Order: sequence, then C-alpha cells, then structure tokens
Amino acid sequence: MEINLVKLAVLLPLMVPAMLAAASGQSTYIPYELGGDNYYTMQGGPDISASISGTDEFGRGDTVTVYLDLTNYGRILGFKEDQTPQNPKEYALAASELQKEYSKPTALGITATLSSLSPQIEVKSGDQVVESLKSGDKTKEPLQFSIKIGEHAPAGEYSLQLNLSYDYQDNVRVYATKLLSEGGVQSLVNYRESYVYQKANQSVPIIITVKKEADFEILNASGILSAGSKKEEVSATYRNIGEDPIRDAVARLSIFKPFSSTDDQAFIGSMQPGEEKTVVFKIDVDSDATPKEYGINSEIKYTDVYGDTVISESMKIPVTVKEESSSLLLPAIVLLLIIGAVGGYWYKKKKKA
Repeated sequence: MEINLVKLAVLLPLMVPAMLAAASGQSTYIPYELGGDNYYTMQGGPDISASISGTDEFGRGDTVTVYLDLTNYGRILGFKEDQTPQNPKEYALAASELQKEYSKPTALGITATLSSLSPQIEVKSGDQVVESLKSGDKTKEPLQFSIKIGEHAPAGEYSLQLNLSYDYQDNVRVYATKLLSEGGVQSLVNYRESYVYQKANQSVPIIITVKKEADFEILNASGILSAGSKKEEVSATYRNIGEDPIRDAVARLSIFKPFSSTDDQAFIGSMQPGEEKTVVFKIDVDSDATPKEYGINSEIKYTDVYGDTVISESMKIPVTVKEESSSLLLPAIVLLLIIGAVGGYWYKKKKKA
C-alpha cells in the first residue's frame, strides 16, 4: 500500500488533458531489440522555438551573419497507464520506467537548415547541428547562418524559414528477472531498458528587416572617346531608387589607364527618393589606348539622413574608345602631294631654262 501511495503522489501532477506535440513526417524506429514491460505511455514531446540573437536589421547589398537561439519548450502533457504493477518487482520496474519516460521532451540530433522565401535573400551557409536540447533549455551558443542581401533589395521585412529535424524518445520498456533485497537495499536483477524513438520535423519562421537608406542606379551613361583625345565629355544620369533622401552628394570616378582626368568629380547636391540628376566628367585618353569597350567605375559620396558620410556601391559607366582620329592626316597628305608636284614643276622648268 505504501508503494501505491508513492506511485500516486508521483503521477497525480501529470493528470492533465492528453495532447500530442505537433510534428510532421514522423516515423518510429527502435535502435535496440524491444522487450520488457510498458507501464506508462507519456504524452508530449519536444517543441522547439527559434529567435534571432542580436540585430535583425541589415543593410542592402551586405553579406551578414544571422545568429539564432533555439529553445525547447516541449514538456510532458499527460500520461496513460498501460499496465498496473502487481508485485514489488513490478512496482520497482514501473518506478524506474517512469523516471526514464520524463526524457521524452528532449530533442536529439537536431539538424537546422535555413532557407529563404525571397529571391532578394540568399542563404550561403549549410546545415547546423545541435547534439541535444532538453526541455526548458536554450542552445549554449547561437547557430550562425551567413546570408547575402540583394544589392537593390527594397527596405522592409523578409521571411526566412528554419527547418528542424530531430529524434526524440517516444516510449520506454523495462525488464528484470527478479527483485533482490539485501541490507535494506533493493536491486533489480538482469535489469534492462528498451527505447522507442520518433523522428520529427518542425518549421520555424524567421523575420529579418532590410533597413531604409538611399540607393542608386545609373541611367543613360555613355561616352564615345578617341584614342589620344583630351577633355572628352562623359555624361551619366543617377537616380535615387532608395527610401531616404541625401545631401551634399558628389559623383566620383575611379580612373585607370588608358584614362586620366583632372575633372573626375561632379557635384550632385541633394536628391530625393526617385529623383534623377545628370553630371558630366571630362576625361583624357592615352594615344596608345586599345580601341574597345571599357567600364569606368563611379560612386556617390553623400551625407545621409543621420548626418553620416556614406559612399555608395560602385556603378559602371560604359565608354567606347575608337581609333585615333585621322581627320588631319588626309589634308596633310594632299598638301605634301601639292608641294611635291609644284616643286617638281619648278625643277623641270628651271632645268629647261
């Protein structure tokens, strides 16, 4: 009778409505030979949540690390008594099984995979693995996933999905040949346990934010230059496609051979979202420049809404270099021919005289 009272005292707090933890794609497997008695079936299981550790706001065009904490909110929700103990050995087995059954909410061998639901976000990291996570515990260190945000991703919220797969203990069976009592200490002879496991999957939504800021694209940029030319004009139209205005903006070129310039900056001033402004640069071209298509890098240095100085991503201005102009060559040849002809005429005339 005393053992019955102890058993009831232990189990009474567990008598709550039975519920099963939601998990899709489950399958049962038994790693060891199943044997013994099953006195209780616990109801419940792991329930893993994920949250961002640190900032969830990032800039467009950046490759960043998202830190995720996993927390296991799973618990025992109820129980079912499958077999009633009939003797001291069975009471001892039932008590031992009950202790092991409390491990059911522990998630084992967690594999976490982050995926993006938007083409603007690229997940660059592979799977992350957590060995185990007990009920009520949080991962000691956050999981780390590298993501690349599109260069012109609009500001706002973006959805990611963290897919979790793991195992958990579903049931325990116990066995012993007999119960020994020696010196007031009881022990089960040939005691063994058998475990039944389940596989489970969960999907947890993760939300990140791309912050508002100015952003630019280049329009109607072109230049047709001749090898050896000086102070050739190259124009470019910039548009603010971001969400914030800018001020004190200056467009700058990154000049490389065969180009040079003493006028590689152009003042833009202020630009509102959606506004366009055209600037003109003057460029010199080396005389030995290879005729072909080139791309000259440009950028905008500006002051943002917070008063910080910012330099934009690089934008290419396409230019075409043609062969050195031959417009003066033909007149020079004609002039030489005329001089030669006149000289020959006067030479013959003088010789006859």
